[in-house]
Amino acid sequence: MNPRPLDIGRIRAVSLDLDDTLWPVAPVIAHAEQQLQRWLDAHAPATAALARDAAARQQAREQVLRSHPGQRHDLGFVRRESLRALLLRAGEPAALAEPAFAAFFAARQQVRLYDDALPALARLASRFRLVALSNGNADVHRVGLGTHFHAALGAAALGFGKPDPRSFAAAAQAAGVAPHALLHVGDDAALDAAGALASGLQAAWLNRAGTAWPTELGQAPHASVADLLALCALLGT
Repeated sequence: MNPRPLDIGRIRAVSLDLDDTLWPVAPVIAHAEQQLQRWLDAHAPATAALARDAAARQQAREQVLRSHPGQRHDLGFVRRESLRALLLRAGEPAALAEPAFAAFFAARQQVRLYDDALPALARLASRFRLVALSNGNADVHRVGLGTHFHAALGAAALGFGKPDPRSFAAAAQAAGVAPHALLHVGDDAALDAAGALASGLQAAWLNRAGTAWPTELGQAPHASVADLLALCALLGT
């Protein structure tokens, strides 16, 4: 059962998730990991060989998470320090972790937008202040979408990620509105939709796959849309 219907009249700003909301993230990460592997092949061959072993990569990541539990939300930190752990294990300079991560990060910004993303962003930005709110490390400016956003917030800079209520409070503050005047939109039922609801926001679930709302998450969001143009139609933009 939905909460009360979406109250469009009180919306003054919209916060948007990025990965799997504006573009599919799996091919982006796959490409970035390929570029990272090529960089390692050229500059750190022993580490490159080690990085091809999924178990070794997982072990390095778990080592970082154990050593830095407070940094779990910062995906860039975890990947960079995992690379450093692999370099040390392979006997190559740990300082190579920085340029290796830079190679990954540059490729991570090479996204292919969903067809509805650009026209929807233009329509939404013509009426509302838009704030990017992501647990990932995509950069809206490097991706080429910065002109549409009033602000962009990521878990690494905030120090916490969705569904922490502080994330949504920060988005409202960045937009210059009260939380009740912010609509959050994202693809993740738990992190985005349920998280926003629990934080006192209105929420629209971007449900491209047309799946049923997970009942274990409790009350459904105010709206569910198949794509961002459907959201625009719902909001009258």
